[in-house]
Amino acid sequence: MTGLGRRGALALAREGRVAARGRGPLAGEQRWALLFLAPTLLGLAVLSAGPIFGTLAISFTQWDLLQAPKLVGFENFAELVSDDRFLKALRNTVFYTVTSVPIGLAIALGLALALNQTIRGIAWIRTAYFLPVVTSTIAVALVWQWILSPDAGLLNQALAAVGIGPRKWLVEPTLIMPSIVAMSIWQGLGTNIIIFLAGLQAIPTELLDAASVDGAARWARFRHVILPLLTPSIFFTGILSLISSFQVFDQVFVLARPRPTEASITVVYFIYENGFKFFKMGYASAASWVLLLIVAFFTWLYFRGQDRWVHYQ
Repeated sequence: MTGLGRRGALALAREGRVAARGRGPLAGEQRWALLFLAPTLLGLAVLSAGPIFGTLAISFTQWDLLQAPKLVGFENFAELVSDDRFLKALRNTVFYTVTSVPIGLAIALGLALALNQTIRGIAWIRTAYFLPVVTSTIAVALVWQWILSPDAGLLNQALAAVGIGPRKWLVEPTLIMPSIVAMSIWQGLGTNIIIFLAGLQAIPTELLDAASVDGAARWARFRHVILPLLTPSIFFTGILSLISSFQVFDQVFVLARPRPTEASITVVYFIYENGFKFFKMGYASAASWVLLLIVAFFTWLYFRGQDRWVHYQ
């Protein structure tokens, strides 16, 4: 280590010790950070943590909102294991997640690469891709309900033009969940595209120019320069998409009317159905906690996979 390097390390160590004692610029920044985070942390503690742990207590009871809760222990959780409708809802939710997340990320990344251009009117094109995000999910689902209609739906009309017969996209068990996945991917593209565009524009052009000078082709530049530097953006969009995919509800609520079948029900709709239709609040709370544990597990796996990806890069 050079003399300058040793002096720099010693200076950083002194700043760290000063910050640890509550003095110096780093300590001041930490205090300001805590001050600005305090309203959010307080809101999470009061408005989120309280109800979350409240549902944990309710999950051990049998409660219909009218009579006093009756303690039943782990009976609700045991019943979930043998509930065919819950298991099918869980299967559909996992299918939705493992299809919508990777396909959505891949399409968004491809569109972001295409939109990362300095051509005339590119801002309006990017805005057009973002419009579905700010549109109500219910409104989007109603439009897709018309597109996928078996009678006068736009998709069946397009298939008829090429000699393919109409399909009941929202009725056939093998088609309804892929239809919901397609709608969700289309609606969520805007957010992922914006994040990927921000990551692409933060990549120094000097690195791409140097790779071009060294003879790297377009795929080599993407594989060895763009993709590693875009890892934080991929991780951020991936974790958001993963969590939101397990919470899918609006699309199913509208597209699978009047009531989702065993081929289209999801875990969140199962929770809504038991809590606010059948008034089985304890049972719904138990399903909510099972969903929470599943999301936490998959999130942990995603973090582990991200660490291995970074080391591989």
